[in-house]
Amino acid sequence: MRNPLRRALKLALSALSVLTLTIGTAQAQYVHTDGENIVDASGHPLFLKGMNLGNWFEVEGYMFHFDGGPQSPHEIEALTRELLGPARADAFWHQWRENYITKPDIDRLAAAGFNSIRVPLHYKFFATGDSEGFRLLDRVVAWAAQDHIYVILDMHCAPGGQTGTNIDDSDGYPWLYSSPEAQAETVALWTRIAARYANNPTVLGYDLLNEPIPHYPQDQQFNKDLEPVYKKIAAGIRSVDPHHVLILGGAQWDSNFAVFGPPFDSNTVYQLHKYWTKTTDVSIVQQYIDFRAKYHVPIWLGESGENNDAWIASFRQTLEANNIGWCFWTYKRMDATATLVTFDRPVHWDEIVAFAKLPTGTGNAEKRLAVRPPQDDIEAAFADLLEKVNFSSERLNPGYLNALGMKPAAP
Repeated sequence: MRNPLRRALKLALSALSVLTLTIGTAQAQYVHTDGENIVDASGHPLFLKGMNLGNWFEVEGYMFHFDGGPQSPHEIEALTRELLGPARADAFWHQWRENYITKPDIDRLAAAGFNSIRVPLHYKFFATGDSEGFRLLDRVVAWAAQDHIYVILDMHCAPGGQTGTNIDDSDGYPWLYSSPEAQAETVALWTRIAARYANNPTVLGYDLLNEPIPHYPQDQQFNKDLEPVYKKIAAGIRSVDPHHVLILGGAQWDSNFAVFGPPFDSNTVYQLHKYWTKTTDVSIVQQYIDFRAKYHVPIWLGESGENNDAWIASFRQTLEANNIGWCFWTYKRMDATATLVTFDRPVHWDEIVAFAKLPTGTGNAEKRLAVRPPQDDIEAAFADLLEKVNFSSERLNPGYLNALGMKPAAP
């Protein structure tokens, strides 16, 4: 009996060795984690210096200067339907997505020294395998591959809503955590995305949910549900993609890591976001450093910025001194300095902004009609906006670039 048992044990150990080698070899073709570090395909530490491509798939009101007016994508789209009509509004947004991020934009980032981009996604553009979002995303991933920079896919707007605020384009409540249907749709969505990019080493990883659960006291009841939702999404991804990094943001706008237990996946990065804090005191990131040391996992800053150049430079230096890679927000904004690239307001845009601030709803239709801008001005404004967001019309903010420690790039 001893010889057959010994032979069976040897065969089992041999099979396990082959499986381990296969998994290890496959993982080595991709960016992955190694203890507290993110490493490249060769196993060398990879310190991420990135830029968010915000306002592309998931438009936000403040980037159009709609303060006091529409803020979420569907609110902004409703405004354009009212002003342009349904067909022309759809055509406008299609062209917006074509113009906003192009190959020269990715080339500029690579030339400046950035090694990664984070692409915020809206789920509605990835409903099927041939949806518009995949065509645009495939294009960006190909451009990034040519420039040897990595792409991080960020689910900014998840089905049901992970925040209940404008940034996830939800209905005003974070239904994701209590809706089995929204969770199933989110798992299916991520599984579809992961299946498409499973064998693409330019894609660094999957940021499962952007800034889940606000700091509002009433919403913190969902803290206990966040990690279980992450586990469901991760299971869907791992069913088709064993290679890519999973990125998990904490609750309360990616600030609260107390919601996490021990890592449930061996290739995971934990993400924090920080805005408008002290910049030089290590205490602002100490809890995340402690988490990293406790679980021997990498941490990464997925968003920061929206501040002056001195603040950007000081906070970046604090991050780098503590081995925390970063990705600042955001690449491009209208008429702004707290961003890498800017472009001028279109003609008649102040008229659009003033109209956007008026009370909405059909009950206010008569009042809105009375102050509606002339149709020629409306059409000229949106046509000019599409011209202004072209690469040839953009301007680089050199102070912001310098604050991030990047080299001068072509204007």
